[in-house]
Amino acid sequence: MKDVPTVAVIIVAAGRGQRAGGDVPKQWRKIAGKLVLQHTLDIFSSHPRVTEIVLVIADADKNFIEQLTLPNHASIAIGGAERSLSVLSGLNATQADSVLIHDAARCCVSPEVIDRVLDALQTAQAAAPALPVTDALWTGTDNHVTGMQDRSGFYHAQTPQGFKLTPIRTAHAAYGIGAADDVEIAHRAGIEVSIVQGDARNIKITTPADFMRAEKLLEIPMDIRTGNGFDVHRFEEGDHVMLCGIKVPHSQGLQGHSDADVGMHTVTDAIYGALCRGDIGQHFPPSDPHWRGVSSDIFLSHACKLAREMGFGINHIDCTLICEFPKIGPLSVPMRVRMAQIMGVDMDRVSVKATTSERLGFTGRGEGIAAIATVTLTKGMAT
Repeated sequence: MKDVPTVAVIIVAAGRGQRAGGDVPKQWRKIAGKLVLQHTLDIFSSHPRVTEIVLVIADADKNFIEQLTLPNHASIAIGGAERSLSVLSGLNATQADSVLIHDAARCCVSPEVIDRVLDALQTAQAAAPALPVTDALWTGTDNHVTGMQDRSGFYHAQTPQGFKLTPIRTAHAAYGIGAADDVEIAHRAGIEVSIVQGDARNIKITTPADFMRAEKLLEIPMDIRTGNGFDVHRFEEGDHVMLCGIKVPHSQGLQGHSDADVGMHTVTDAIYGALCRGDIGQHFPPSDPHWRGVSSDIFLSHACKLAREMGFGINHIDCTLICEFPKIGPLSVPMRVRMAQIMGVDMDRVSVKATTSERLGFTGRGEGIAAIATVTLTKGMAT
């Protein structure tokens, strides 16, 4: 069986980026909640065809490393006085079959662009993404137009630029100084470079305005989920009922496998529903004696934990208890406080209220208590 070719990405992060402004180089600044460099690292570390990452940084930036979450297949190389020397340092740190050379400040590159470069490398010595120039091209001096340039055959260069390791390493050692990018070095060395389709989103952060553009591109689309729950428990002998985590004195109790907290059960089911993860009976089967008599906050805490593991924040909870008695109104605030504690949200996000059924139906006859609940979960920039 033929070995799968190895691919290393060299992320060039040793520059100073003075045009971007700020107190630290642009790759060490945050956008969309993470360092620019971390966004770039995450894109390549999650790509299934990348087997190695070489991060090239300036010696002066070593103290920033602890701010990064580095994957296991990543290593650090120290850059040089100019970009080509930094790239050569990265090339000397790998033995992969092919390399992708990528600017750290291009933190919006897509997996599709990476794949197009790697696909081209299967038959070419080098490949790079680019976009054809579509605007009119002028020449000018002193802020005046001096002429026109035919735009045919002109491209906006992007990264990652891909190469077979040995030819580009040799080219860098011989022709690297002063080159604008790695394609220029390959061209100087006589290496033919294939052009693949780039992506308009694959911007390079260069100026302060580019940070805002990148932030917009990196925003997580808002995912808003709504779930509803409904539950009923009949009365039985007892001296209290549990409602939304509060022990309420009453002439009867509620029948149920756990503590029969109908309010908490309903909210729990609403969360599971918003997550499309079944209902409380699937997670905590009533046939399992382990759950007999347990406090229902176990169920609600599990639903909230599952929501957070799936990336959702709990935005709002509205629970309505339906009964003729006991009277809920005076206890609604303690119920809200307790529910908020269990769910780990602010009390202002929890509503607990009550109504009667005007003595109609089983609740009107005093046979039990019903509850309905609606929850809103959000995932994205606003959670």
